[in-house]
Amino acid sequence: MLTTSEPTTGTSPDQHRAASADDLVAAMAALAADDPRRPVLRARAIEAWLPLARHLARRYSGRGVQDDDLAQTAALGLIKAVDHFDPERGVAFTGYAIPTVVGEIKRYFRDRTWSVRVPRRLQELRLAISEANGTLTHTLGRSPTVADIATYLDVSEEAVLEGLEGARAYQATSLSTPIGTDGGMELADTLGVEDHELELVEIHVALGPALATLPDRERRILALRFHGNLTQAEIADRVGISQMHVSRLITRALAVLRGRLTDDRG
Repeated sequence: MLTTSEPTTGTSPDQHRAASADDLVAAMAALAADDPRRPVLRARAIEAWLPLARHLARRYSGRGVQDDDLAQTAALGLIKAVDHFDPERGVAFTGYAIPTVVGEIKRYFRDRTWSVRVPRRLQELRLAISEANGTLTHTLGRSPTVADIATYLDVSEEAVLEGLEGARAYQATSLSTPIGTDGGMELADTLGVEDHELELVEIHVALGPALATLPDRERRILALRFHGNLTQAEIADRVGISQMHVSRLITRALAVLRGRLTDDRG
């Protein structure tokens, strides 16, 4: 049995370094979980099998995910494989590690690379539709219809359409994407924005009936003040009352209008 980095059975460090990756995993799995030698063997086994994990990660390169992220995800899958491998099942470590690492990478794509978060059910349905499309294209010699895919997956056509619609969230389109024949516009130029004047339109519509409830003199004073832009002194001269009286009438009229508009909108 392999031991920790300092040999106690007469084997040399060179012999320890020459131990195969398979032997490292088997030796670690044979130790009890609390054996002090286990962490050292575990670290050496992971290091020995890292080239396999990196090789599997490179298969998925170029799919919109950074290579470093893929390598880290594959390494995580390898660690899980090393920790859970049971040699007593009679399966070689590679036969257990490869699907474990690949599964971890696929889960990463499924859970992390969607531009818009969609339910897990739709994510899995998209993968199933993609695989069915490839298989049916080969067997039918043509692009499969929605009905073909639905029959193959044993789901309704509505479910297939839902999955295809959800697949559009897998990769977002940049708002800087040029559109039009001359490329003079970008996608962002076609998007609407919130119109803050809409609230003012509602107020203007309600303001007419509210103004109609005021006395004629107060309506005239408000018109001179807010449409004619006259000062209170100028309004006082035109109406023939004191400036103080003008101020009180404006204050009272505005309070009445504010109350009526608030009641109407509430």
